[in-house]
Amino acid sequence: MKRGVEFSDNSANGGPVRGFLHRPESRDPDGLVLTHGAGSDCRSALLVALAEAFYAAGWMVLRCDLPFRQARPHGPPIRGAGERDQGGLRAAVTALRLETAGRIYLGGHSYGGRQGSMLAAAAPEIVDALLLLSYPLHPPQRPDVMRTAHLPDLRTPTLFVHGTSDEFGTIAEMKKAIRLIPGRTGLLEIAGAGHELMTRKNRGQVGGLIARTFIQFTAG
Repeated sequence: MKRGVEFSDNSANGGPVRGFLHRPESRDPDGLVLTHGAGSDCRSALLVALAEAFYAAGWMVLRCDLPFRQARPHGPPIRGAGERDQGGLRAAVTALRLETAGRIYLGGHSYGGRQGSMLAAAAPEIVDALLLLSYPLHPPQRPDVMRTAHLPDLRTPTLFVHGTSDEFGTIAEMKKAIRLIPGRTGLLEIAGAGHELMTRKNRGQVGGLIARTFIQFTAG
C-alpha cells in the first residue's frame, strides 16, 4: 500500500500546506486535495483509505491538515477559523497544481468538506468537482440549525457521500438540501454507516467504493 510521502509547501499565499502526497507513476494525472473533519487530521483512517484507493486508480492525492490543525494537534477549530481554513484549502489546491497538469478536485470529511464547499461557492473556478464526505448538515439533534446558506451559490459539480445513520443529517434531509444546489450533484449512500463512514463491515471496501463512484461522477 502507498501511504504517501510527507509534503510541505510554504510558498502559497493561503499559508503553509502540510500533509502527505500520493504520487502515481503516470504523467500529469488527475489530482485530489483531501482533508479532514473537526476532530481529526490528515492521518485519519478514512482519508488514508481514500488516498490509497484513488492512488491505485492512477490519481495523485494530497491529503492535508487544515490550518486550525496545523496550529494545534488536538481540539476542534475555534470560532471564526473557517475563513483561514478555506485559505488553507486554496493554498493546497495551488500546491497540487504545481505537481500535475491534470484536473484538480477537492474533497473533505465533515467540517473540511463544508469549508471546501463554501470556498467553491465563492470561487467556482477553484476546482473541477467536489467530494463531500459526511457533510455536516446540522449539529446532532438540531435540525433547526441548517448549514445550507451557501448551497444555492454552489455550481461546482458535487458528489455527496453520506451514511444512512449519520446524526448530522438524515438521507431525506440531505436530499432536500441537495436540491438547493444549481450545479450537478450526486449522492452515494453508505448503508449502516454513521458520520465516520467506516464500519467494521465496510472498512476494507468503503474507500474503493467511494473512489470508483467519484471517478465515474467526474467522467460524466
